[in-house]
Amino acid sequence: MPKEEKKTGLRVSWEAEEYVTYDKNSGWYIGLAIVGIALVALAVWLQQWIFAAVIVLAFISLLIYELRPPRKIKYVVDAKGLTEGERVYRFEDYRAFGILQHDKHFAIVLMPRKRFSPAVTVYFPEAKGEEIVDVFGARLPMENVKLDMIDKIVRKLRI
Repeated sequence: MPKEEKKTGLRVSWEAEEYVTYDKNSGWYIGLAIVGIALVALAVWLQQWIFAAVIVLAFISLLIYELRPPRKIKYVVDAKGLTEGERVYRFEDYRAFGILQHDKHFAIVLMPRKRFSPAVTVYFPEAKGEEIVDVFGARLPMENVKLDMIDKIVRKLRI
């Protein structure tokens, strides 16, 4: 065992869905169709054909994304970092972590050291929360995490 792993001795694994799903009624899909048709009509009226095509493709992509169920992913956090399926996020690439809670869903957010690198968000079951936070807390400082504007919009739209 590496020395650092002896020091913390912690390793936690769990499975979770790759993203949170929301129940949507037929009104949500009707609203999506109305917005899509209105934007395409505006693009056609302005004779912006490429914009109209982009809108159609974006709405088809969003519909496919919404109808596809999220995958179950196996996560492991240990002395080296976070492993998500086959991908490894090493602790030294992140400056801090935080916890988000939305309704009954909990997530760890890893904040990168590099300025333009994206944050990594990983959902976890509440029952494993204390163990997971202990492992992250042994390696990274904990900071308050706030949703950015895009995340707030996505939650409001239930995407």
